[in-house]
Amino acid sequence: MTLDLSKCSIGIEFGSTRIKAVLIDEHHSPVAQGSHDWENRLVDGIWTYTLDDIWGGLQDCYQNLCTEVQQKFGQKITTVKAMGFSAMMHGYLAFDKDDNLLVPFRTWRNTITRSASEKLTEIFNFNIPERWSIAHLYQAMLKKEEHLKDLAFFTTLAGYIHYKLTGRKVLGIGDAAGMFPIDSVTKDYDKGMLSKFNAAARADGYDFDVYKLLPQVLCAGDEAGTLTAEGAKLLDPSGTLQAGIPLCPPEGDAGTGMVATNSVAVRTGNVSAGTSIFAMIVLEKALKDLHRELDMVTTPDGLPVAMVHANNCTSDLNAWVGLFAEFADKIGAKISTNDLFSVLYNNALTGDNDCGGLMSYGYYSGEFITGLEEGRPLFMRKPDAKFTLANFMRSHLYSALGALKIGMDILINDEKVGLDKLLGHGGLFKTKGVGQKIMADAMNAPVSVMETAGEGGAWGIAILAAYEVNKAAGETLPDYLNNKVFKDSKGSTIAPTPEDAAGFERFMQGYKAGLSAEKAAAADFK
Repeated sequence: MTLDLSKCSIGIEFGSTRIKAVLIDEHHSPVAQGSHDWENRLVDGIWTYTLDDIWGGLQDCYQNLCTEVQQKFGQKITTVKAMGFSAMMHGYLAFDKDDNLLVPFRTWRNTITRSASEKLTEIFNFNIPERWSIAHLYQAMLKKEEHLKDLAFFTTLAGYIHYKLTGRKVLGIGDAAGMFPIDSVTKDYDKGMLSKFNAAARADGYDFDVYKLLPQVLCAGDEAGTLTAEGAKLLDPSGTLQAGIPLCPPEGDAGTGMVATNSVAVRTGNVSAGTSIFAMIVLEKALKDLHRELDMVTTPDGLPVAMVHANNCTSDLNAWVGLFAEFADKIGAKISTNDLFSVLYNNALTGDNDCGGLMSYGYYSGEFITGLEEGRPLFMRKPDAKFTLANFMRSHLYSALGALKIGMDILINDEKVGLDKLLGHGGLFKTKGVGQKIMADAMNAPVSVMETAGEGGAWGIAILAAYEVNKAAGETLPDYLNNKVFKDSKGSTIAPTPEDAAGFERFMQGYKAGLSAEKAAAADFK
């Protein structure tokens, strides 16, 4: 069997712990993949990845994709019909006029911009979360950082990759919405807020026109440039890959998650649960009030989206599973990682629906929704708690959704946002039925997981690349997804049970009450 690579598309996404590449055929089916594991590092109090991390990881990931194509089909990738790149949103990559990186990459995970976040929210009357790019810029201004005198351009990780491969300083509107507020009517940065920011900059002694520092905003389907000869060599140092491949607008992981779950239409939503966790709900109308716990972003084609984002989700869960794996190895038990997750997760479903007096906070980093600037993973229990393995694992599964639950309650209960379907994807859902069941009870709403959910954001950006080159005249992104990508898709839906939803609510009462202990640990356990 051979592939017609001229009809295939490649999507590559930079996640927090893994870079993943997916090759899809003309039917949007994944036919090969590659990956590269990486990890952010804490340097001088800043969560970062180096440029060597970025390019070495990308090249290794792409080469692994090429190796699989060679092994499965006996072909080398010389060209494809389209490509796309996506990455974790937000953060701060700042460059001078000669494209020199001015300060180490400040990722979304940093919670060092609280002053800027609060001041910009007040100036704009619009929520500016700490991880947003504009908050990082304004915090640097408040601190009078030396690098600002040379600042010529700043962008996200996806925008940086795309620029180096095409020479185009552009960004998909969904990713751009995590840099600076977007006007969903004009499909560009909000002009009024741009003016307010420039005025605030002048008051602080900076002669910025922030619009000129930001990448150009593009929507799904817009022309975004082609792979240059230099870009091809950067991606594939072997020289096999040819220049000239069209690239779609670079997007953030939120937008690709929406695409991968077919959640870009009004009243649909998706939850991405991995190292971090976020829920995206496509709105019928603007929210009534300003809520610091809720972000306003967009779909890849520019519809307004309310986003609840929490920095911490599965990291602590994975660490505990790793501990059990170490124990199994010490006693000579042979069990695969997937089987170990399955045993522990499924056993959690047999525990008490309120976790029997056990409490966990899987905070590896700070958490804005709950007021933590730093995190300390913490487990505690009442003296009379039912301390079983099932309750132990269930408490960690529940805790992984705790901060998200607080934000979603505001969206659903206070803002009365309509939601017809909620789709889950990401690592939490890999063990069939367990994360889906816990999520349904936590949100008190049915949760669906498609068979393709495990493909994730790399598949989503590959679809966006295919949409750019294959769409019919006037064909919208929702129509393309419904008619050409998900027409015959299969999946499962799990509805909440009243008693388990009530149990989760009881757990959340303890979760909120115990946050003072987590805050004390973060403050005192250095």
